[in-house]
Amino acid sequence: MRARVVSEARTWLGTPYQHQASLRGAGCDCLGLVRGVWRALHGPEREAPPTYRPDWAELCDGEPLLEGLARTLVAVDPAKARPGDVVVFRMLAGAAAKHCAILSAQEPRGTRMIHAYWGRACVESWLGPWWRARLVAAFSFPEQH
Repeated sequence: MRARVVSEARTWLGTPYQHQASLRGAGCDCLGLVRGVWRALHGPEREAPPTYRPDWAELCDGEPLLEGLARTLVAVDPAKARPGDVVVFRMLAGAAAKHCAILSAQEPRGTRMIHAYWGRACVESWLGPWWRARLVAAFSFPEQH
């Protein structure tokens, strides 16, 4: 199953970033990527996310992204996350966790992830020190756990 998650996520590479979208090749944001991979592998989503503004995490109370992912996926220790797992980042101290990605490879040089990057597109990049410092949670698709 992990290989299927990564393979499906890679089909989204190059999809333009579009806030709150989830359509491969047309547009997606980071959550839209995870939603699209879920649909490809599992069928219809269990719930649709509410409408959200680009700055929602800086304005909200609680952890809506973490809570929403926990209703569908299985929480795992972020230090033990493997390719095919969804990782979640807190972009600003004191704000809600806001960004997610799918781990795609663990190589001798480091770990790679696939994510929809604001202002760019869905890309595969390194999980470097900047991202690791912001990593707050990880989840597996149910069949992977």
